[in-house]
This record gives sequence, structure tokens and C-alpha cells, in this order.
Amino acid sequence: MIRTRFAPSPTGYLHIGGLRTALFAYLFAKKNNGQFLIRIEDTDRERFVEGSLKNILDSFDWSNIKIDEGVLLENGEITQKGDKGPYIQSERLEIYQKYIKELLEKGHAYHCFCTKERLDEMRVAQEANKQATGYDGHCRNLTSEEVAVKLANAEKFVIRIKMPNSGLTVIDDLVRGKVEFKNELFDDQVLIKSDGFPTYHFAVVVDDHLMEITHVIRAEEWLSSTPKHVALYQMFGWEIPKFAHLSLLINEKKQKLSKRHGDVAVGDYVKKGYLPEAFVNFIAFLGWNPGDDREFFTLKELEHEFDFAKVGKAPAVFNIEKLNWYNKQYIMKMSKEELAKKCESFFQEKSVDVSSFDLAKIVALEQGRANTLLEIVENTSFIFALPEYESAMLVWKKSDKETTKVNLGKVINFLENITGDWTRENLETSILAWIKEQGLGNGDVLWPMRVSLSGLQNSPGPLEIAGVLGKEETLTRMRQAVDKI
Repeated sequence: MIRTRFAPSPTGYLHIGGLRTALFAYLFAKKNNGQFLIRIEDTDRERFVEGSLKNILDSFDWSNIKIDEGVLLENGEITQKGDKGPYIQSERLEIYQKYIKELLEKGHAYHCFCTKERLDEMRVAQEANKQATGYDGHCRNLTSEEVAVKLANAEKFVIRIKMPNSGLTVIDDLVRGKVEFKNELFDDQVLIKSDGFPTYHFAVVVDDHLMEITHVIRAEEWLSSTPKHVALYQMFGWEIPKFAHLSLLINEKKQKLSKRHGDVAVGDYVKKGYLPEAFVNFIAFLGWNPGDDREFFTLKELEHEFDFAKVGKAPAVFNIEKLNWYNKQYIMKMSKEELAKKCESFFQEKSVDVSSFDLAKIVALEQGRANTLLEIVENTSFIFALPEYESAMLVWKKSDKETTKVNLGKVINFLENITGDWTRENLETSILAWIKEQGLGNGDVLWPMRVSLSGLQNSPGPLEIAGVLGKEETLTRMRQAVDKI
């Protein structure tokens, strides 16, 4: 059975690139009737951030990527599911000790007692001589007697892999094809740190083997480390999984995505009101495409379509305008009732009491205009409380203050006596006919009316707003505008 995994570190938030990696791993598993699991790599205790694991899992819940096994949320609580756990590395220390002992006994790993001072001096000398920096193998050939003495003296140590120093490591990558590495270029990587915790390079191989991971899908930054991992598989005599190294994500300036250049946390986009369906659809196209002009895919459709043969090697550009376009399209496809339900929590966060309003009518004002749910909420805030505005805003570019005041007064009188239902459609028919009868231009009436109702330079049309506000509130705001001039 195909088994893939995503293994985040609880050091902050789920990065957009992390979600893309997880999505591709998930899609590949589902395309092949396989399983997708989450493992938590928390061996770097100095970088651990309290609460980050919950944040990461919340992002997965939001994205609708279903976790078959490993660490997941059940009823909002962090739990572990499956028979190959624990799925949190800090709970697997005894397992790593068992396997490092095996490597030591086979002569594939060794104790290194080099002090920080010696390692620093070594690097300085290597840089001065314009040599590649890396461990020089100083402790590689210590005898078992020498090691025993040092251990008896409680000297601080790490355990390093004894990398082969000749030959080639060849990887047949699902994205990059055949990649060759000269073994002589790799130093003896630390496998067990001085605190007894494994490094990423050791734990990832042990865990992937024991959890029966068949395909390792990860970012291209790990490609150069893959020979170390392959060496470990060979030393243990384990089957080597298939690898797929995904391209970098860059912004439109061809810079690596980072917090300095915009939001990179999935949670940031959740807070801004991006829809998970739109976000996942957009993320899927960061490196993959279906080979035709189709742009819209549900998660289920992506599961059917995904293929590494259609994943590119070139860096994928994260284009916020394209994401906004996707999100806007998904918003426009929703019913106004469904959209209102999606927006409720955003109104609550703004402490807006919507209980006495027809929320579906309100959000419909921005349904064809806004890119996100948060924009809808922010752009309709004038419905609940008219913002302060300058009287000059009421004056249309082809008019003046006095004419504006007169025209507003006339339209107020007309609206006070209007018959029929107070709806946008009825208002549009009535007011446009009245404007024509009066010999006025649309801008003479509709511009000051719109500003008086919204208090904004840019907003939905006045007749749409009036239909939502109702007759009484519409007339109240327009009378206040006349008093302003």
C-alpha cells in the first residue's frame, strides 16, 4: 500500500509551502488508494513553541485534508491514531536509542568527543584554506578502548554516521528524475546530539521505515541531504522509499517566500477570510497543472487528477492576485444565504450585532466586489454604523454644494411618497424614471445619495444600499446629509 506522510515541526505556524507539500503527499496517496499520515518532528527542543502543534492541526482541519493516521484533532483535542506510533518524535527516544546502538555495533556510526572549541577552530581553518566546511573525521577511527575511557570519564559526545567516502549515490526522484551525488562531498552527519535527542536526519529515516512510508514527498531543500538518508537505509538493510522533492515557492519578485515579503502562514489567510476550497485549489496549482486549461477543482477531483508527471521542477510563483481571483470566484458562486453563514464569525470578531439584520442581503452588497470574507465584513460596516465623512464628498464632480443640497431635498421628498415595496428593483425603476422626468443626470442624484447612505468614497450603489437599509434609515441618513451641506 502507498503510504505518505507530512512531518511538521511545532516551531510556529503551518507555512504555505508546508501545506503545498502536505497536499501533494495527500493527493498522491489518495490517487493510489493509499494512506496519508501526520508525524510531529519535535526533536529540536530549543525551537519548540507552545500551542504551535494545535495551530498546525487547526490549519489542516480548515483545509479539509483528512488525516488517516498519526497526530490529528478529534473534537478539537490533539490525539494520536494508528498502530505504528507514537507519532511524536520526542515520545520515541527509546526507539532511536535501539537503532543507534545497532549502527554502532555494525561499525556504521561512531562516538565523537570533539569540543565546540575544536569544531570552531576546524571551520575557521577550512575557511581560511578555502576548503568546504564540514566535519574532518577526527574521532572516526578511535579504538573501542579509547571510546570506553572517554565514556567512563563522562566526556560529552555526539554520535555520527560513518559516511562512505567514495562512489556515487543515485536518486531517481519523481519530480527531478535521476540525480547523482558524489559521496566524498558529504561529511559525517551527527545522528544523536549531546542531549540524547536524534537529529532530523536519523529520526526521519527510522520513523519513515517503521511507519512503512513508501514515498517521501518534501521540499527541494532536503534534496542535498538525501544521500545521507539513503546511506542509513543501506546500513540498516532497509528498503529505500521513493523520493519527490518539490520546487521552491517564490513571490513575484522571484524571492523565496518569507514573512518579510507578506503572509506565509496558512492561519493568516484563514483570518483574512479566504475559503478553504479556493485556497486548496490555488495551492494545488503551485507546481502542478492538469495539462489543459481547466482551473477549478474540488479536493475530490484533485485526488483523481493528481500525477507527479505533471509536477514541474521550476520554482512556483505565489501570486496573491491569482489567489484573490480564485477566492472571489468561489465567493460569487455561493448563495447569499451560504455566504452570510460563512461571514457570521467575522462579524462577531468585529463585535457587530447582526441579529436584527437580514445578513444575506448585506453580504450580497459585496458578493461581486470583495475578494475575501473579511473584506465583505469591513466593506459593509457602514450598514451598522454610518462613518463620519466630509460634506464635500457629497458633491458630484459636475455639480456644486447648493445644487447638491437642492437635489437631495427633492429626492427625499420623492422617496417619502414612493409607493410599492421598498426593494432595490422597485427603487431603481422609480428613481431612474423620476431623474429623467426632472431633467437631471444620474450622477446629480445617485452620487450624493450613495455617499449619504455609506459615508464612503467607494461603496456599492445607492439603490442596493437603500434596499438593505430600509425606508426609515435611508431617509434618516439622507436628511443628515442635507444638514451637513
